Amino acid sequence: MSNSHISRACLAAVLFTAGLCTAIPLSHVRSANAPSTRRIPEGPLGETIQLGRTLVEKTATHDLTKAFVGNDLNCTSCHLDNGEHPTAGTFLKTATAYPAWSPRENRVITLEDRVLNCFMRSCNGIRPPLGSKPSVAITAYITWLSTGESIAMNARSPHGPLAVPALKIDPSTADRARGRQLYVDKCADCHSADGAGHDGNPPVWGPRSYNSGAGLAKDHNLANWLKVAMPLDDATLEDKDALDIAAYVNSHPRPTFVLHEHLPEESRRGEYNSESVPAGSGNDVKVAPGGAPGESPLRD
Repeated sequence: MSNSHISRACLAAVLFTAGLCTAIPLSHVRSANAPSTRRIPEGPLGETIQLGRTLVEKTATHDLTKAFVGNDLNCTSCHLDNGEHPTAGTFLKTATAYPAWSPRENRVITLEDRVLNCFMRSCNGIRPPLGSKPSVAITAYITWLSTGESIAMNARSPHGPLAVPALKIDPSTADRARGRQLYVDKCADCHSADGAGHDGNPPVWGPRSYNSGAGLAKDHNLANWLKVAMPLDDATLEDKDALDIAAYVNSHPRPTFVLHEHLPEESRRGEYNSESVPAGSGNDVKVAPGGAPGESPLRD
């Protein structure tokens, strides 16, 4: 999936109540139900929202975020069309679920927390400081995509109402050998036979892909995503195909997630949002390839 292809969607914008602010018209975009015209405010808030969208599209290369990214993935590599795709890791309505309970962190987290944790896992990088410019910008953009929606905080998991649905298939039935052939037939042209990606298409395993702490490092989560996202613009995989490809992809080496290696220095950390593993306790988390329970499909 090429970055240029993935990022082809134009900015959507927010419809504001008349009289509250002046607004700049932006283009039509896809939504989970039907296309809608939105507007974005002038001034610092509008600029921050637009910056957030740019960072979602160019996470690995933008000056504000590249220092926090340890691989070749951008947010839009998983959240297609910069999160505006209606099913593949959509950001639409996501902000309505936060603050939310997160079983992995064993505490209630904010949307900003969730964004920062993605840098550690899917981007295999360093968690940006809480309240930093990129953190606020990306969170503002995702929040903006929920404008006009009703708040429905999630007391069970940090997922929005349009989160990728789980396939009704037993993960233990995965056939890696079959997945290998399907990968050759359906995936290798874009992601290379060696999984390293090429021509702007992201790597799916190896040192420049997501680490073992990411949600997609679990076969069932990756299968769920493949079902609604791949092949790009023609998501036609059968459930069994998606599961077998996922098992094959995740059978390859990728960076091992070790929590302390992905946290910033303490003075720039704010508060790491986890009751499960107190930061600095020495009780570190090390997740081998294959992952650990409690991870979500996409918003890792």
